[in-house]
Amino acid sequence: MLTRRTMVGLLAAAAAAARDQHYPIRRRKQVEVIWKSPDGNPNGLEATDDGLWVGEQITDRAYLLDWKTGKPIEKYETQSSNTSGIAAGGGYVWMGANGPAGGRERRPHDVEKGGRIVQLDIRNGKHVKNHRTPSGGGLHGLLWADDSLWITQFNPKAILKASAKLEISHDFPTPLNRAHGLGWDDGKIWCMFSNDYRVLKFDPEDGRVIEAIQLDSTDPDPHGMTFWDGGLWYCDAGIAPGYQQNKSEFAGTICRIHV
Repeated sequence: MLTRRTMVGLLAAAAAAARDQHYPIRRRKQVEVIWKSPDGNPNGLEATDDGLWVGEQITDRAYLLDWKTGKPIEKYETQSSNTSGIAAGGGYVWMGANGPAGGRERRPHDVEKGGRIVQLDIRNGKHVKNHRTPSGGGLHGLLWADDSLWITQFNPKAILKASAKLEISHDFPTPLNRAHGLGWDDGKIWCMFSNDYRVLKFDPEDGRVIEAIQLDSTDPDPHGMTFWDGGLWYCDAGIAPGYQQNKSEFAGTICRIHV
């Protein structure tokens, strides 16, 4: 029988192996600043045919932006708090509530401790359900792909594959800290690691790192991310851990890196 203790040990060993493996790293191409987010603190992106979904960290709103103009098509108020990560698919919008809110007044449904995943009806923004995160802790990244919800996890460090009911079917370890946004690229997963200013491309079947793209320290601070039309789109929330303003000149921007 596979116990949680055994699973944690296996993930830790796999993470150590992944950390030590060699993979090609290339410097990023030019970072293009495309738009400023509607509320100025974007910390979640999800690309869809209908537009770009944006999760705002302080207002905790979900926006759908027009691909041509960057203007809002939809605006949903949510039960998220300290939003970090957004996904759209399966008929729903999913928001990563990464703990208690910061920068605004408390609301009745704010997370008190740990984290949750907030589920909304994609058609009208109506609240459906609040889900406990698989580990009970916070999270930074969400992605809907392969008819599944992919979730970044802090402890143990991993990316999880779940059903719409949050039933976990697969996971693989991550070798770096502070995994943020996720992007789906023809069966592979890109993940932004904010502390390292590095994007890793994984084979989700075995967790192997295929390649990496390295950002410069002077680039917009990386948070939420998605993949669309051959490029990595990411956002600068303008907030460092602990709700501190990072004083980035790019705060609130949505950017693109051509892959």
